Amino acid sequence: MIISKTPFRISFFGGGTDYPAWFEKYGGAVLSTTIDKYCYITIRYLPPFFEHKHRIVYSVVENVKSTNEIKHPVVRSILKYFKIDKGVEIHHDGDLPARSGLGSSSSFTVGMLNSIYALKGKIISKSQLAKEAIHIEREVLKESVGSQDQIAVACGGFNKIVFNNDHDFRVEAVTLHKEKIQQLQNHLMLVFTGFSRFASEIAVEQIRNTLNKKKELGAMRNMVDQAIEILNGDRDIVEFGRLLNESWKVKKHLSSKISNPEVDSLYERAIKHGAIGGKLLGAGGGGFMLLFVRPEDRQKVTRGLKDFLEVKFRFEKEGSQIIYYNPQEA
Repeated sequence: MIISKTPFRISFFGGGTDYPAWFEKYGGAVLSTTIDKYCYITIRYLPPFFEHKHRIVYSVVENVKSTNEIKHPVVRSILKYFKIDKGVEIHHDGDLPARSGLGSSSSFTVGMLNSIYALKGKIISKSQLAKEAIHIEREVLKESVGSQDQIAVACGGFNKIVFNNDHDFRVEAVTLHKEKIQQLQNHLMLVFTGFSRFASEIAVEQIRNTLNKKKELGAMRNMVDQAIEILNGDRDIVEFGRLLNESWKVKKHLSSKISNPEVDSLYERAIKHGAIGGKLLGAGGGGFMLLFVRPEDRQKVTRGLKDFLEVKFRFEKEGSQIIYYNPQEA
């Protein structure tokens, strides 16, 4: 039996520049961190005593007699990709809901790949894990996805991820004093809007608009370096929150589907009650909203958003891991 543990991520700045339509021409970069909320994948070879060949357990339970019958697109594609002939049993458990802007789809893909490699008795580097997850999502599943989520959750940590024109990438750890990291975490709130969405569907219009949004995307790319300068220097960390606010305003111009009246209302309520800035995480349309709030204003913002669920979190730095490996049980 194999169990993988893959974190979710929060993207601060640069989202949109990780799509090929942009970085193939101009290069791109994002600033993101993984958090201590995870996707768990348990996998083992299924003993041949059942009517079904594969058993897949997630929000539904699939008992199927062939790989082609599997409805979960990622599971079906990865089993085919690896030419897995033996029957398998796969369980998915997540700390937070899917389609909520935290890179959960890529966490699942990365976790599945990591688990399958372990099942086959192989070790894969974090860089290769990210590259194969991008290939599965973009080339096999034909989804309209960027490249930041797969890299972030495979590698883990608080990083600047740079995207080159040739599809290569570079992960640069943001090296900050422990006190600075703690200070940033203490200014962040994660709030669930109450509804989720399919990121790839939201992203289609944004990708279509990419080359017409050179000014906006260029500004969002530059904010990555501006944010790092704020964190590295002696400037007031509240400037990081103001930059998030500026980024959110720019991001909404990329596509009409990124925000909606409900999201705008939630954001305005947060600002009214003391938040400095924030953004909807992921492609937009719903999911989780990240807010930057002074610690002394946190209770006031919490009361103002009492109808919404806040999720406490901390940064993490391990990335996707195999946390249980027993090939005899597999």
